[in-house]
Amino acid sequence: MSSFASPHYLYLFAMTNGKRKLAYGASPEDAYESLKLRLTESEMAVIAKDQYLKVPQRDLRQHIHELG
Repeated sequence: MSSFASPHYLYLFAMTNGKRKLAYGASPEDAYESLKLRLTESEMAVIAKDQYLKVPQRDLRQHIHELG
């Protein structure tokens, strides 16, 4: 079954340096797992798994300054 059968969302995960990391997935857990696929262990260590913000795509421009 296609991953597009269920809706996906954008999530901004908090980082220890005050910035946020953008991820995409059906749930916050799914989005966090997708980050693991593209980041190293040291990059993942600074991301707070339980601190995230669900962002509609149309509002993403308001958060560009937060990305790190």
